[in-house]
Amino acid sequence: MSERPSTVTLARGLVVGRGQRLAFIAGPCVIESEEHALRMATLLKGIAGELGFPLLFKASFDKANRSSLSSYRGPGLADGLAALAEIRRATGLPVLTDVHEPAQAEAAAEVVDVLQVPAFLCRQTDLLLACGRTGKPVNVKKGQFMAPHDMGNVVEKVHSTGNRKVTVTERGSSFGYNNLVVDLRSIAIMRGFAPVVFDVTHSLQLPGGLGHATGGAKEFHLELARGAVAAGCDAVFVEVHDDPPKALSDAPTQLSPEEFRTLVVQTLAVRAALDATVHRKT
Repeated sequence: MSERPSTVTLARGLVVGRGQRLAFIAGPCVIESEEHALRMATLLKGIAGELGFPLLFKASFDKANRSSLSSYRGPGLADGLAALAEIRRATGLPVLTDVHEPAQAEAAAEVVDVLQVPAFLCRQTDLLLACGRTGKPVNVKKGQFMAPHDMGNVVEKVHSTGNRKVTVTERGSSFGYNNLVVDLRSIAIMRGFAPVVFDVTHSLQLPGGLGHATGGAKEFHLELARGAVAAGCDAVFVEVHDDPPKALSDAPTQLSPEEFRTLVVQTLAVRAALDATVHRKT
């Protein structure tokens, strides 16, 4: 296998990896409307400016992996990308979105800064290659069914296109039915392949736990986030909604802006303590 980059530039001025600042990827699960997504991006940009952390805004134009056919999926490719383009223009924030099919990669890459491959699709070779060929950074979520060391093959698929800008995301592993568990060893293992993002929101899920939809154990969000940062993750992924109980997707696990602010303060404190300990040893 070829040498793996220890840092990746996700957007101008936003670099993640060893020796870099802890970054955050945040936004609502799905675009509910352009107005709502823009309001959330503006709110999150304000928190980032206040607390001083690098921020990448995320929102999906389609959620193709919903539990039920009746679940809200999003505005679709054309309208969703138009909304993301306006958010990027209006706020100046770099933007990330999911792609589910190879044909979506090129169109999305013309608008957003980072393409994200959902966990269920992390082994889909054609999708990974299509994302890699755009030349845009690619964030691949580790499947709930994947061992962390197997993500090395996933990274190699994207690298085979000549695109070295790959990050991988830990989002929990299946633990029996309707439950996930986080093995923090996976962060150290996957950092051997690429910079690692920790997805707080989806690690809290209880997949299919509501029967018609996915449930969650949101009460553990701070413990998981602090643990992942202490374990060395390079970025933290959080879905944030201004009224989580009314969110059209992932309502049980999305954080309010106030909860997100608390999470940022605590995880930045953990990173600062970790950095201080490393500096003392050197």
